Amino acid sequence: MKISVLGCAGALAAGYRTTSFLLDDDVLIDAGSGVAELTVEAMAKVDHILVTHSHLDHVLAIGLLADTVQRRRAQAGRPPVKVHALPETLEALRAHVFNGVIWPDFTRLPSPQRPALTFHEFAVGDRLDLGGGRHIEVLTAAHTVPAVGFAVDGGATGHWVFTGDTGPNPALWKRLSEIKVAHLVIECAFGDDECGLAGISKHLCPTTLRDELAKLGGSIDVHITHIKPGEREAVMEAVMALRTTHRLSALENFQEFSLA
Repeated sequence: MKISVLGCAGALAAGYRTTSFLLDDDVLIDAGSGVAELTVEAMAKVDHILVTHSHLDHVLAIGLLADTVQRRRAQAGRPPVKVHALPETLEALRAHVFNGVIWPDFTRLPSPQRPALTFHEFAVGDRLDLGGGRHIEVLTAAHTVPAVGFAVDGGATGHWVFTGDTGPNPALWKRLSEIKVAHLVIECAFGDDECGLAGISKHLCPTTLRDELAKLGGSIDVHITHIKPGEREAVMEAVMALRTTHRLSALENFQEFSLA
């Protein structure tokens, strides 16, 4: 298995894409503007989209991808793209995106019998089987809307874990203490000068990130994501000054992770 970073920024600017990861060549984990890094041919291979939550920077490419690939996939006899998320997230997509006002309803187009997208509910704790021996656990997250993270099971390699957008979340660390974590992708959306705002919006800043990482024993590779354009240097300077047993680095566009 291979996971490629298509986008990992907390907002948009030239050279910055919002959150999206590609697992092998057919599974997207979140569908922010990073999906635009894929060619049309690569987009057409995507069979599954796993969504952490309903915020725009994580879902904005779902409808655009459907519009781009639906004709090509139909001509090739490919099934609809499956969108997997919490029930509340799917309802938000139905009500606020695929409503015929913001975007056409591709769960009924080009026809109700052969739509471009189908929606599939999951719950925290579910273990998704995406074929080819690929299993992904749905993890808890603590955000301003219903949200999750994901743990991709890499077998002997350990799990690649993405927290999604989250503030302090004791339940997450309890679960991570029970599995082998090889890589942790965790957000730090604000600098310490905006820790108050981070708390209100249920994100992390370096100080709260330090407190959260202290709950995970051992020494693993921790990759910091969701930093806003223009703030990366300041946020990472504070992150790298943290006293922790873990190995810290900033997540990079096009970075790749290999799992067993």
